[in-house]
Amino acid sequence: MAGADPGVTRHVAIAGNPNCGKSTIFNALTGLRQKVGNYPGVTVEKKTGRFFGSHGEPMELLDLPGSYSLQVRSPDEAVARDVLLGRLPGTPRPDVIICVVDASNLERNLYLVAQMLELQIPVVVALNMVDVAEKNGAVIDLMALREKLGVPVIPTVATKGGGFIELRQAVSRSPLPPPPVCAQMPIVLEREVMALAKQLPVAPEVARGEALLLLTLHDEALDAITQHDRTIIDATRSAQQRLTASGIDPLSAPVDARYDWIGQVCAAALHKGGAHDATSISDQLDGWLTHRIWGWVAFVGMMALMFFCIFTVAQYPMDWIDAAKTALANWTKAHVPAGDLQSLLADGIIGGVGGVVIFLPQILILFFFLGILEDTGYMARAAFIMDRLMSKVGLHGKSFVPLLSSFACAIPGIMATRTIENRKDRLVTILVAPLMSCSARLPVYVVMIALMLPAASAWEQSGIMLAMYLTGLIAAFVMAWIFKKTLLRGDTPMLLLEMPPYRLPSWRGIAQRMWERGLLFLRRAGTVILALSIVLWALLTFPKPTHSDATPSEALSHSIGGRMGHAIEPLIAPLGYDWKIGIGLVGSFAAREVFVSTMGQVYNIEDADETSEPLREQMRAEKRADGTAVFTPLVCLGLMVFYVLAMQCISTVAIVRRETNSWFWPLFQIAYMTGLAWIGAFVVYQGGRLLGFQ
Repeated sequence: MAGADPGVTRHVAIAGNPNCGKSTIFNALTGLRQKVGNYPGVTVEKKTGRFFGSHGEPMELLDLPGSYSLQVRSPDEAVARDVLLGRLPGTPRPDVIICVVDASNLERNLYLVAQMLELQIPVVVALNMVDVAEKNGAVIDLMALREKLGVPVIPTVATKGGGFIELRQAVSRSPLPPPPVCAQMPIVLEREVMALAKQLPVAPEVARGEALLLLTLHDEALDAITQHDRTIIDATRSAQQRLTASGIDPLSAPVDARYDWIGQVCAAALHKGGAHDATSISDQLDGWLTHRIWGWVAFVGMMALMFFCIFTVAQYPMDWIDAAKTALANWTKAHVPAGDLQSLLADGIIGGVGGVVIFLPQILILFFFLGILEDTGYMARAAFIMDRLMSKVGLHGKSFVPLLSSFACAIPGIMATRTIENRKDRLVTILVAPLMSCSARLPVYVVMIALMLPAASAWEQSGIMLAMYLTGLIAAFVMAWIFKKTLLRGDTPMLLLEMPPYRLPSWRGIAQRMWERGLLFLRRAGTVILALSIVLWALLTFPKPTHSDATPSEALSHSIGGRMGHAIEPLIAPLGYDWKIGIGLVGSFAAREVFVSTMGQVYNIEDADETSEPLREQMRAEKRADGTAVFTPLVCLGLMVFYVLAMQCISTVAIVRRETNSWFWPLFQIAYMTGLAWIGAFVVYQGGRLLGFQ
């Protein structure tokens, strides 16, 4: 089997609707035995993990993207369908499907179950959130549900670890027979399905399911199919025409048949009692959190709390990392002879990488808050209240979730745009997502705020930080409006958004995501940032001055990096920047977070990071030729605005290239964001001077 691991006894796929608890179950079953990559040939993230059956047999679990249906509307849903049909090279078709069903929304979730059963792959239903269903007054007859579905049904409470032993046992059963086809199609439709299935070059067990999917595609979707030759497409169209002539709508008839079957299942297995207090509590919360005024107050308040924690709670572990970095640098200097090697190790590598790693606690806090917002169901409410604003710029609330994710990192934010069905809306969201202030900008903000307001309290610092994030948000909305009126003109889409029930967050799931993102960040720091630190050290060290008594400033000016700074100084002088700041701008193009460590190397400060007082003192003391300070409040504010608006992340450029399958859009993004950053910093600096500020 293509892509099969010889050590794995069974390949299991876990599927389900968004917000059903699928990822929580995946994390609980696999623990830390996970791998994250991409499916071959596409940009959708592939998440796999190893888990063990009830008898210790190793199995591979594949976390499929959340889907409402196999009639796809987005790239994520297309990948889920193609994996189940065995279409993706290098990804084996699953031996078993764990279909996660939200017990509190049984009718809606059963539609995907119906389609899974049609694929004739063994299915185990994980009936999740049974506790929420009970609180809502719903009573589910498990025996009746198992009888109607014809497959194992395991009740689970993923957030509390309930039902996982039984779920492992059900998946480990051998043999697992194929499920019965439950939804009965009209006889005429069934005849055409079986005739088309015989022509498909696929495994016999999935031929019927694929044939049924083909018959439900409209002309545009059929034309987009590349895995079948034109003979199959022509046969599909002919079958659709015969069905239409016989009075059967090939697009709606299977949908109607599935919903008829769902009605029968729910009539037998689902009994709804009286309304429960939880419903009224949920409604009351929504009344506040989606209110046109109080909803915004709650949203801004939560963001302010997050930034306050970033400035206060994160300071303790940051101090520990700083102390460890300083100790390591001192140990290196004590054991390595003075010279270029010592400078490379202590200043280039330890100082460069350490200056980035130190803000890992701030990133973890950011992901902690985002995890809580997502797990509790608040993220959908935030998208709802934002839709009122985003509709005015031509987007809808679905675009807000990728934008909010971009506050942590633009890369997962851009990848999250795959849930947006309309291509133009997706492209606009990709173009403006990097305007969200990602975590890599945090050290720049921290240093600039400390220089601008040395005596500022944590709340004042949080307020300035919040202002920077709002600046990026406003800039994103303005640019989205411009793009929707010019390059990517289109109608404002209607928001269709599911409001998941409020629930307690899965602390284990949040910890798992923090661990994953922390490892990704450290891996980046150990590869990309390490390489950049070495390159920057070399640029700022060589060539050395010909005379040995040159001052550090003369040596820097003589280096390649110094010459680059001097070369761009005429372009940045109107912003109030000198050539040394120019070196920082050039160095941080590949990664924004490198700016602080670059400035540490520029000013010859050992162990420089955003908390380094020697670096701050040196920057405060830096003077121009006329004796005026370089880092005035206006310059500091202008630098923050520049970093809000500039595209300075080569990894983001690469992901935009992959997501758009074109070099035009990432290059266009670099050009417009760099121009926007220059204009923003120019307005701040020159406008402030006209108003009498320094």
